[in-house]
Amino acid sequence: MQNNTIDTNPYINNQNQAQQDLNLANQNPYISDNTTAANTNSSLLGSFDTNKFLLGAVIGAVGAYVLTNEKAQKTIFKTIAKGSALFGAGIEEMKERFEDAKAEMEAQKED
Repeated sequence: MQNNTIDTNPYINNQNQAQQDLNLANQNPYISDNTTAANTNSSLLGSFDTNKFLLGAVIGAVGAYVLTNEKAQKTIFKTIAKGSALFGAGIEEMKERFEDAKAEMEAQKED
């Protein structure tokens, strides 16, 4: 008996065609026997993430409030301006400390 290459193919076997089709359907995650409209709807609702929805709703509500309320906009911009002023002052303080450290190092070299 000759050893044909068709006999060694793992996708071809001696089962009948209906059994082969059933095996292929069982391997495909997108094919199932219970694909009904009710099942599809329940799977869509089953993947609904309430926490992410609520987080998105809160972020959207805050965004809408800020975009439509002038007093809230002024408060937010004042806070940002104060924060940037503090950040700038911190940078200036760091520069001053760097220059002091540099001057101390030069003084130690001269000694």
